[in-house]
Amino acid sequence: MDEVQSLEDVEMPITLDLSEAELEAHREHITAFIEGVVDDAGAEGAVLGLSGGIDSTLTAHLAVEALGPEAVHGLVMPSEVNTDENMSDAERVAEMLDVSYDVIDINPVVDAFVDAYPEGADHQMALGNVRVRTRAVFNYFVANAESRIVLGTGNRSETLTGYYTKYGDGAVDCNPIANLYKRQVRQLAHHVGVPEDLVEKPPSAEMWAGQTDEEEMGLSYDLLDAILVLHVDGPLSKSATAETLGISEAPIDRVEELYAKSEHKRHMPPAPADLSL
Repeated sequence: MDEVQSLEDVEMPITLDLSEAELEAHREHITAFIEGVVDDAGAEGAVLGLSGGIDSTLTAHLAVEALGPEAVHGLVMPSEVNTDENMSDAERVAEMLDVSYDVIDINPVVDAFVDAYPEGADHQMALGNVRVRTRAVFNYFVANAESRIVLGTGNRSETLTGYYTKYGDGAVDCNPIANLYKRQVRQLAHHVGVPEDLVEKPPSAEMWAGQTDEEEMGLSYDLLDAILVLHVDGPLSKSATAETLGISEAPIDRVEELYAKSEHKRHMPPAPADLSL
């Protein structure tokens, strides 16, 4: 993508920022949700992939609050494209929260896919999705073996733009932070005591070396969230959104494109309508 477009010095007509009371309400609501999902499933606890990023870190914090550290199992799943820093941060989160965790190198599994279909090795996106889906398989392998549920780490910004892998990081039993835009994820992370360096770290799905979310989308998360709130979730037209934010319509077109192309991810696979005979 071209240079990342950001939102700076713009006075928003509405704010995504949550008050301390609202943050605490979200905290209590999400922890109660996690506890309820585990109880309803008759499970022993939860498992989640730890990437060292803000979404999985916040979800882990809230899961520990809801269930206790003994009921949370983290998986750190490096591959050849993961940075040592992120994997170190993932282990740091597990140790900070005193949860059990395993480090599982997914390279041999991904290599087996490439050996079976060598042509796929030349397709960056396809191979990146294999890495993400491999992690999902391990999440469920551990969850099934230990009678746990799989916690997702997706937020609302990712859901609306399709910024996740179908049947990969989207393959989960629940998404505790799914109602929060990325900016609000950072706020809640601050609120629950996530270290500052993890809160502000550039987000990356680490599907390939050097990948970052904002560079791939061509938008900063703050600008993306503003467009989502005003235009996709909100009532403003494209031109009104551009005027309100003081930007061109190009980034709004980009968000509309992401939203439209990912519509299939937000629904179960389609089936034919019932046939009336």
